[in-house]
Amino acid sequence: MIDFSILPVYLTAVIALLLIPGPDMLLIASSSLSYGKKVGVFASLGNATSGVMLTLLAAMGVSALIAMNPFALEVLRVLGGAYLLKMGWDCMRTQAADAPEVEQQSGLAMTLYRRAVISNLLNPKALIFFVLFLPQFVSSQITATSGEQMLVLGLLLNVLGLLFNLFLVTMVGSLGQSLLKNDKFRTNQHKFMGLIFFILAIWLLASQIPTP
Repeated sequence: MIDFSILPVYLTAVIALLLIPGPDMLLIASSSLSYGKKVGVFASLGNATSGVMLTLLAAMGVSALIAMNPFALEVLRVLGGAYLLKMGWDCMRTQAADAPEVEQQSGLAMTLYRRAVISNLLNPKALIFFVLFLPQFVSSQITATSGEQMLVLGLLLNVLGLLFNLFLVTMVGSLGQSLLKNDKFRTNQHKFMGLIFFILAIWLLASQIPTP
């Protein structure tokens, strides 16, 4: 399904990309720091879920069609920015008394899972990334179609990304355990996440969308 001769180059490129700080890393790290490892794990799973969906779209050629429509990309960017602003506003309005206990975070974990999925799907730069990155490693030396190769390459990227994010959650979540027991921090933890969502919204709305 993939040309193993290009696999070392592909893996090197993927590792380099994972180490570059981005909005996904910021969301997962801040979720782990603010609410603990469980919430960070669910945010990581949400990111991986959206990555698989984008991989499927790229393999079917749908993402390329969307990426070639500047209006569609602009709509995605505005919707994504508006969604993140709403999430930030909701967090800012949440009362400190609503902060969940560490052992009662199932509902919050699912919330962060959904937010990670939606925010990534509404990010046109994530869509274009799959359009621009995966085809570079499609080989004409094997019988598999370009769609099949992009599917395997994308799934491999998502597996490695999930493993990296889970490692990040473990590291950051461990640092945040003492914060979660601090009453002053718990009073402001929702506001901290609200600020993160505002930063992500500005990041998305102010960024230039690359032309495929």
